[in-house]
Amino acid sequence: MLRSELERFVGEDLGEWDDSSSLVPEIPARAVIIAKEDCIISGLAEAEEIFDYFGLEAERLFDEGEFVPAASTVITVCGNARKILQSERLVLNFMARMSGISTITRECVLCAGGRARIAATRKTTPGFRRFEKKAVFLGGGDTHRFNLSDAVLIKDNHIKILGLEECLCRARNRASFTKKIEVEVESLGDMLKAATGGADIIMFDNMAPAEIAAGIELLQNYGLRTRVLLEASGGITRDNIKEYAACGVDVISLGALTRNARWIDLSLEIEKDAS
Repeated sequence: MLRSELERFVGEDLGEWDDSSSLVPEIPARAVIIAKEDCIISGLAEAEEIFDYFGLEAERLFDEGEFVPAASTVITVCGNARKILQSERLVLNFMARMSGISTITRECVLCAGGRARIAATRKTTPGFRRFEKKAVFLGGGDTHRFNLSDAVLIKDNHIKILGLEECLCRARNRASFTKKIEVEVESLGDMLKAATGGADIIMFDNMAPAEIAAGIELLQNYGLRTRVLLEASGGITRDNIKEYAACGVDVISLGALTRNARWIDLSLEIEKDAS
């Protein structure tokens, strides 16, 4: 991460004066981070950066994105006891949040059975998006757009203001040829307009799997299916993702990957004096 980012995170966590950690003498110590439950681990690189900032030596025992069984030690860290305690919460917060996202992403990828790519959305924590998107990637998912500059996405509010045809016209004229144009549709009529109007990607928004399947069949009948990439989004969870994967879309995007991800239970335990 950027040095400025790291210093901001550290400053937020330590505050102006750390009375708690200052109780501990600056003596050598060794600690381990333990995963208390099965998970797909991520945030290891960020943990190493934080430990290094505090002058500590860390060793990861698993790779990013690897399955970790409950009760496994994932990182060992050695160095100044006070510094270990000062870095503890920041490291655990990164790892717990990112591992939770990686874990739910992997579950969704497995549920989809390889029939569709699983993607994130921009429903992320402000200031933490890059790390949450990285966690999705480590879980086997697709990061989708990082920001509004990555692609032209024509949503319902754009259409309400300008109309679909005008939105497509402006997008084709103003956007670089390197950018894809995606249209969010809520009806099969708008789907056909988008497919014939120059959209590269069509997003079925809050539509049932049966309706999406009917739309795909309609595109095939009109000879338009191969022209566009198809994405399903809205109201999709682990419980219904199989149905969406089976309907024939190319991509399934879920805000649930970041919104519903449960933090993984991790703990840092001082093991012994390292002298």
